[in-house]
Amino acid sequence: MRTEKTIGWLLIAGAVGVFIPYTLLTVIFEYPDILRQDTAVILTKFHEGGSKLIWTWFAFALIGLPLLPAYIRIGQQLENKSSLARVATSIGVIGLIVQMIGLLRWTFVVPVLANSFVTATDEPTKAAAIMAFKVIHQFGGVILGEQLGQLFTIIWTVLISISFSRLHLFPKWVNLLGIVSAFIYGLAQAELLATVIPGFPVWDMAGFIGSTLWLTWLLIIGIKFINLKISNQ
Repeated sequence: MRTEKTIGWLLIAGAVGVFIPYTLLTVIFEYPDILRQDTAVILTKFHEGGSKLIWTWFAFALIGLPLLPAYIRIGQQLENKSSLARVATSIGVIGLIVQMIGLLRWTFVVPVLANSFVTATDEPTKAAAIMAFKVIHQFGGVILGEQLGQLFTIIWTVLISISFSRLHLFPKWVNLLGIVSAFIYGLAQAELLATVIPGFPVWDMAGFIGSTLWLTWLLIIGIKFINLKISNQ
């Protein structure tokens, strides 16, 4: 199969793969709104979700793996034509790996804490589970998955969109959509600062709108790549 077509199908598979478990989590776990609830509520609801919820989180963390070879292949195709593409590839790959590590806490760490909290017969044990969750969530979720993971993904999107534009691979509106989605997605970083700076201004819809536009953009460039032929010269 031609490299460009492979890239296209990998991008489509990755985008759809991320969207499906994310949608399931909004239905069965009220994600991401649940994260604004009290920790006791989060742990209790997670425990009630059982193995189905754990498997959904596992899928959310790993089902986007096709994006990893897609990023690498895009970089290989464009690195001799655009120095930005070479830099973007490294940043994008790091961003994906960091996000996966952050998400996997819901599969291998949170179930233990949720079970400990729900089955505890004394308040000190419950308090310990709550504090452990807050620490793990702040480190694995806020720092790794959201701050570093999303920030690196945003940077990759901007750099690769600029590369596409300079090489005239796609229509201008496609490249613009990538940059706009990255900008809106970037506004969601304010919510991370709000976890440590009370009162920091936040646009609650930035994460949802930005990520939705970004996934839409991934699907579009995936479709475009299927019909694209990049010259080796």
